[in-house]
Formats: sequence, C-alpha cells, structure tokens
Amino acid sequence: MYSFSNRVRYSEVNSEKELTLPSLLDYLQDCCTFESEDFGVGVDYLAKEQVAWILSSWEIKVYRYPQMGQHIKVSTWPYAFRGFYGYRNFCIEGEDGEIFAEANSVWVFMDTEKMRPARVSERMQEVYIPEIRDEIPGEWADRKISLPDEAVQKSVEKEPVRVSRFYIDTNHHMNNGKYILVAEEYLPEQVFVCGLRAEYRKAAMLGDMLYPVVTMEEKQITVTLADEKGAVICHHLLSDSEKRKGNHKNAIR
Repeated sequence: MYSFSNRVRYSEVNSEKELTLPSLLDYLQDCCTFESEDFGVGVDYLAKEQVAWILSSWEIKVYRYPQMGQHIKVSTWPYAFRGFYGYRNFCIEGEDGEIFAEANSVWVFMDTEKMRPARVSERMQEVYIPEIRDEIPGEWADRKISLPDEAVQKSVEKEPVRVSRFYIDTNHHMNNGKYILVAEEYLPEQVFVCGLRAEYRKAAMLGDMLYPVVTMEEKQITVTLADEKGAVICHHLLSDSEKRKGNHKNAIR
C-alpha cells in the first residue's frame, strides 16, 4: 500500500468548509501519481516509453467529507492486472482511522504512439505486482454505465462548454477530475453526493466543445458529456443522499 498524508486546505473546501468532490478526486489522482513517481515509472518515464495509464472508470463512495484543516491520509494499491487492464483501490481516512471515502478504479495501459491498448509491460508488472493487496470488500458496480430508456427520454441538454487550457493534463487531454468539475455544475443546490460512478469513453482535447446532457432519476443524476456529433465522451452518475457519517475504521485493515 502506498500512502501520503496532508491537511485539507482552505482552497480545497466549499462554503460549508468541506472538501469538495473535485478536490477529493485530485487527492486520489495525486496518490497514484506520487506512487508512480517514487517507483521510477512516473510522468517522464511514461512519456519516454510512449505509454500511459488511461482511466476507464471510477466508483467512489463518500461516507463523510473531511473538514478544512483536518489531517488526512490517502492510500492506494493495485489488486489485479488482466490483459491491458489494471485495477486499483483508494482510501481516504482521518487521524483516528475514520474512513472518509473509498474508491475502485479501472485503468487501461495504452501505447500512445499507436493510440491503442497494450499488454501491461514487464517493467510495470515488476513494480506493481509486489504491491498487490486484496480488493476492498463490498459491492462495486460494473465499469459501464447504462441509462434506462424512460430516463433518457426526460434528459435535458445544456449549453456547451469549451475545453480550456485549465482542463489539460500531462497527457495533453482533459484530466478526468476536470470532467467532474464540469458535471458538478449541473447538480441542484444542497445535494450531498455520497457516490460517484464515472465511465470515460474517449478523450477531450484543448478547444473541443463538450455538450452536457443531464438525466434526473430518483436519488441520482447522470451528467453525460458528448462531442458535437453526439458521441459520448464520458458519463458521470452522482448519487444523492442525506448527509451521513461513516466510521469504518477496520474497512481495509
């Protein structure tokens, strides 16, 4: 397991002094990025080898959002590799062991020269296979997100959003956390997001236009971002719930 500790900053919280959902995702991304950097297979190595780990899907369960100033520990570990897929869990916890959030993710190992999936390289297996731990127990949803026809018929199209330089990461496309930042704008006020599922189908590039489509269902909202031809770039399914506190101190021990 790889971990790093931090303190929730003022710049990362909302009007209620709670860590925002996009900031929570940034912590998860940072954790696996720091792990790769410390193991010598980080951003520069991937660029040199013309390969990349591309996020295919997220599922995040939020039990409670940390407050401004709280000390947190963010952890990650792989639990399986199959073909060109890598499977990874995450956890954010407090100093007393309270689990704030847990996540499951699926990544695709890509040949960036040929722009197609590739089998996980021997070097990656040497680095990550010794780090494999058990998957977080519990029920995790499928990687793909599908919407019922009756819900789709009630979907509402929103004004398009241009991909600006602020959204672009080291892979030269829109970072997955920035998609959440866009999707969150379409949530009603006073919504407590206790769960997030995201499925990424293609990459948005600098200057592209994103066409949001919002689908409302009971206790959940799906924000689909599509291109100008209507092809889906990503789905985000956000689950709503009354605020609840979770204390799962032994969840991953």
